[in-house]
Amino acid sequence: MSAPLKMDVITIFPGMLSGFLGESMIKRAMQAGLVDLNPVDLRDFTHDTHRTTDDRPYGGGPGMVMKPEPIFEAVAAVKTTAARVILMSPQGRPFSQALARELAQERHLVFICGHYEGVDERVREALVTDEISIGDYVLTNGVLPAAVVIDAVTRLIPGVLGHDQSAQDESFADGLLEYPQYTRPPVYDGRSVPDVLLSGDHGAVETWRRQQARERTRRWRPDLLKE
Repeated sequence: MSAPLKMDVITIFPGMLSGFLGESMIKRAMQAGLVDLNPVDLRDFTHDTHRTTDDRPYGGGPGMVMKPEPIFEAVAAVKTTAARVILMSPQGRPFSQALARELAQERHLVFICGHYEGVDERVREALVTDEISIGDYVLTNGVLPAAVVIDAVTRLIPGVLGHDQSAQDESFADGLLEYPQYTRPPVYDGRSVPDVLLSGDHGAVETWRRQQARERTRRWRPDLLKE
């Protein structure tokens, strides 16, 4: 068995991850030794009575900026030679299924979760190997974006899902949205399951699913077809 994918999440709100780590797929992946997830409390790397992690920005302006010293020390405490240090930021590279697959091949991911007006620029300059955004909007802190990335990456690790094929036959796996899915009963509220899915003809089913995936993508995400 290969070593688990190690993921450290540096944040001033480690408690926000407790529920996420203790439920469903993430919990099973940790119990199975497939991932090693570690919330890191940034305040443990402060050296003043108030455990200060932020300060006013030089040059003036609203809000507070995350101080460099605790972040540098926290990263130094967890970083390995294999680590990719990821800053969750609206300015980062857009997160995608392709990037999730790329990260799932790594051995160690370190997530820096910014808060307030962001982090001191020296953190970005000296520590960060990757900057990732989950969308063109702003959240109050980086924990939720980090959790989104962790979830998407974890489910791609072999053995995490009940059936590894599940990670291949879903939206964005082949550049298209996923086809419609149905289960029992065959008729409900006057709405029937398409006959082709009940036919037992696997070739016809595959053709129908491909056609449906392309049609859904054309209707809802035509930008994916252009790509």
